[in-house]
Amino acid sequence: QAIKNPGTRQTRTVKTLDARARIALTGTPVENRLEELWSLFRFCLPGLLGSEEAFRERFVRPIENGDDKARRALRSRVRPYVLRRLKQQVEKDLPLLTEMVVRCEMAPEQRRIYDTVRLTARRDVLAAISERGVRGATFQVLEALLRMRQACCDPALLPGEIGDGAASAKLDRMEELLVELVCDDHKALVFSQWTSLLDLVEPRLQKLGIQYVRLDGSTRDRGAVIAAFQSPTGPPVFLLSLKAGGTGLNLTAADYVLLLDPWWNPAVERQATDRAHRIGQTRPVVSLRLIAEHTVEERILELQAAKRELADAALGEEGGFVKALTGDELRSLFESA
Repeated sequence: QAIKNPGTRQTRTVKTLDARARIALTGTPVENRLEELWSLFRFCLPGLLGSEEAFRERFVRPIENGDDKARRALRSRVRPYVLRRLKQQVEKDLPLLTEMVVRCEMAPEQRRIYDTVRLTARRDVLAAISERGVRGATFQVLEALLRMRQACCDPALLPGEIGDGAASAKLDRMEELLVELVCDDHKALVFSQWTSLLDLVEPRLQKLGIQYVRLDGSTRDRGAVIAAFQSPTGPPVFLLSLKAGGTGLNLTAADYVLLLDPWWNPAVERQATDRAHRIGQTRPVVSLRLIAEHTVEERILELQAAKRELADAALGEEGGFVKALTGDELRSLFESA
């Protein structure tokens, strides 16, 4: 997992280790780009997939363009050296996982703020792309998309006073869902990539009288927080940052997962859902992804679906897409829905 970027010092150092045999262990061999798979095999079996440039020429570019022959050739090449075990193969009695998208309609004021942010972002990004090209405008693109996505979640996340006093369709819908779930004796994990959004969730839960615990990068006694939630008499809601709580935790007391903001990489979201849907879970699990209607978030979902085939070509894994976007796809993110 730590050597998927061939350009890092860590990867280069690991590849110099002298060993009779080499094994790479990962749950997500391809997340963002097929070159990650090349890096893993460069460590395990140097030469199997050729040089990085040859790999791009023979496999990456053709597969990105829909070449089924290249797709089959890559699968055939790596299959003898990959031992893949899916969760449902290891634990056949794992309860059902249901994944749903909950679309949230913005109120007029939030829509106005979002459109203002989008139009400003579109102007700045198109100017940057025109001047420096897609790769040269990466910083401006990511900054613009960040602001648009924040406006989708809660305008209060935006810098300055532009979002002061505006309602949040997502957090309003989250409240409705959590009240219903708690009343029906369910427990829920609530994930966000932004701790600042979790800061806005907390007073809402306090106002509703819903008990909760929270885990993010600043949490000191993680074990105590987890134990409290896992207890049968523990709080029904667990707020988690995607980075701190998305992997390595066993939270099977929860049977609902709420993802407040879509992440570029669907594998990261899947890892978050797997905190509840894992060995030891006895109840069906429902994962709810909250999406602001007619916004960049819907376009992100569309592009994710289109780009997943890139990683599936090798191992059937889902992949991210940010670095693989074309100029036209980038521009589409800033158009009105």
